[in-house]
Amino acid sequence: MKICLMFPGQGSQSIGMGKDLYDKYPKAKEIIDLAGDELKKVIFEGPEETLKLTKYTQPAIFAISIAAFEVFKEKIDISKHDFVSAGHSLGEYSALCAAGFFTFKDGIEMVKARGGFLQDASEANPGSMAAILGLDKTVLIDICQKASDLGVCQPVNFNSPGQIVIAGKADALQKAIELANAAGTVKCVILNVSGAFHSSLMKSAADSMEKELVKYDFSAPKFPIYSNCDAVLSNNKDIVKEKLVKQINNAVLWDESINNIIKAGYDKFIEIGPGKVLSGLLRRIDRNKKALNIEDSASLEKTLQELQ
Repeated sequence: MKICLMFPGQGSQSIGMGKDLYDKYPKAKEIIDLAGDELKKVIFEGPEETLKLTKYTQPAIFAISIAAFEVFKEKIDISKHDFVSAGHSLGEYSALCAAGFFTFKDGIEMVKARGGFLQDASEANPGSMAAILGLDKTVLIDICQKASDLGVCQPVNFNSPGQIVIAGKADALQKAIELANAAGTVKCVILNVSGAFHSSLMKSAADSMEKELVKYDFSAPKFPIYSNCDAVLSNNKDIVKEKLVKQINNAVLWDESINNIIKAGYDKFIEIGPGKVLSGLLRRIDRNKKALNIEDSASLEKTLQELQ
């Protein structure tokens, strides 16, 4: 069986996520405890305003995703299946950890650092993001170029056909939305985020992350991943480090990654971690594909039954 593991990014968080796994599975408890008492309290108790802060959101989602994966790994013989993984933005760290490029202990430190760098960059270079629905990729790229007269404005998340996220300075973003409406967009939604993630405004965060990653030793993986920045299969630990730096201020090529995974013959998709955002995107990319998911004990048992 050829299985693609998908790991969610920022925006999939919710208060109480992972609590069911924490209470029922010792391995999940072990992982979440390693994340630290402060983060665990925010994950399980909130408040929502705190959980939404990038410096908490990113390690929180990473911890819950890996806790879910470790429980799944205890229930299935990984060696009997052909695995590949992919993670959306922050989720790429979960994908890499699951594949064995680095330990959870190192991963949580990297993700905490990344969240802090992004928050610093967002405060130094304020910006925002907007989801644009129903426009062709080439049309939206042209719109962003025109809006860039007022400041940085770039397409940063190619999520699925007809769903692209743009990011940049507030005035430029507003102009892009006006142009998108004039071009016949179905909907434009300003996202509730603290910065213009994956845009060139995050260059300082990328520079900081490059220095941070030098501290960690990566290992040869058990299975490869598809990288956000180029939608290419990666199993070289040194190249993966370079791509993690590039990912911060370059677009997430999610739809291209999933299409490449489908072309490679992967027929089962499992979203591991909170929410079902990536499952929804999968259906938009290929209506014939449906994702299973693992975020609590009920979804875990359902997924295990489907894989028998």
